[in-house]
Amino acid sequence: MMREAFDRQHAASRRSPIPDAAARRVALATLYGLVRDNTDAFARAIAEDFGGRARRETEILEAIPTLNAIRHARKWVKEWLRTEHRTVDWLFQPARAWVRYEPVGVVGVLSPWNFPLLLSLVPLANVLSAGNRAMIKPSELTPAFSATLRRLVAERFDPGQVTVICGGVEVARAFSSLPFDHLLFTGSTATGREVMRAAAENLTPVTLELGGKSPAIIGADFPLAKAARSIAFGKWLNAGQTCVAPDYVLVPAARAAAFAQVLIEEARRGYPSIASEDYTSVITERHQARLNAAIEEAAAAGAVIIRHGGEHAGTRKIAPTVVLGAPAGCLLLREEIFGPVLPVVPYEHLDDALAFINARDRPLALYCFTNDKSIRAKVLDGATSGGVTLNGTLLHAGHDGLPFGGIGASGMGAYHGRDGFRRFSHARAVHSIGAINALERLGPPWGRLAARATRFLLRRG
Repeated sequence: MMREAFDRQHAASRRSPIPDAAARRVALATLYGLVRDNTDAFARAIAEDFGGRARRETEILEAIPTLNAIRHARKWVKEWLRTEHRTVDWLFQPARAWVRYEPVGVVGVLSPWNFPLLLSLVPLANVLSAGNRAMIKPSELTPAFSATLRRLVAERFDPGQVTVICGGVEVARAFSSLPFDHLLFTGSTATGREVMRAAAENLTPVTLELGGKSPAIIGADFPLAKAARSIAFGKWLNAGQTCVAPDYVLVPAARAAAFAQVLIEEARRGYPSIASEDYTSVITERHQARLNAAIEEAAAAGAVIIRHGGEHAGTRKIAPTVVLGAPAGCLLLREEIFGPVLPVVPYEHLDDALAFINARDRPLALYCFTNDKSIRAKVLDGATSGGVTLNGTLLHAGHDGLPFGGIGASGMGAYHGRDGFRRFSHARAVHSIGAINALERLGPPWGRLAARATRFLLRRG
């Protein structure tokens, strides 16, 4: 069935003309209506899969950004499609040159469980804006959402344009092995390696969004309460199960203990009770056990554990937790946490903080809190990341005018908005020769004119 769906889309992509801006806007309007009309159904399904997730989180973090991305693409796709004229060196004159952005064909989207709506349908908006066809494989950890998405897509889209494939790990492996024209994967670095290996067999280009340990740095000049508000917001939304959530916080050593206390107070303010529907559950018992083991490991090594309550009995909810003094080799500082646990790491000098970041893989996001331009410049120049939000968290990832993507172990390739349109397009070069072809006039046979021309061209500055 999966191969048949791919073959149908592949054949259609080869025989149909390149869709114009109007056709792409129709497809985007269909997608917009699908999300707008079914937000309730998506929110219920996601809450069921998580075992408890705030409706407002699904609306604010998934439905609204998805609608914004679709709206942005509809507004700008005609401009993105315009022929891009390029200059022609005098050596090639008379001539004209331009670039056409054309569909690549069939794009596969492997989406994760943490933001299943956002990370399935924002890529789809980019894929449709580029004039492609798409197959989406949602995570097996969100079966209710996946079934809902498959049903709603089938109601609104021809399967030759968009289709959803559901299933477990083996289905995902088979999906990665299809000869797509492009494959987008969002998820863990370990799984990303498997996806890239499978895609390599077909020479399929890949975009990988992988996450990593995204740091936040607090400058010596910045108010602790203000930083804590932003970091708490970015960390404990979706119970920390966010690829761009702050993974650890670097704080001047003299302020680290005070910051840890202010941070946990922010958690209490935002979530007076973790039994509340406002606080999201950890996705599975396996993920819950991993997080608890990581906290216990740090505590056994002498770290100070500051928690807002404990676990909520009978659920997979882990209270917001701040860890002060975690040893460098422990899991909390070695692997991406992906949960509501936040280490606070003291530093003496800014160079020490930058060295701490650079000793690890390049992160997907970086957050810097300072009003000092020299500190800001030093951090931006001294530590590379996929993207940055200054004096806040998360927001660069929701900006349709900015590319979103990782670097190194945090991913490759970027999408969103125009960058997504181009990611899933082929930049086709066109050179149109004028009245004469000067290069052909040189020969062969290669005579005196060719000799004079080559001497001149080899020596010109």
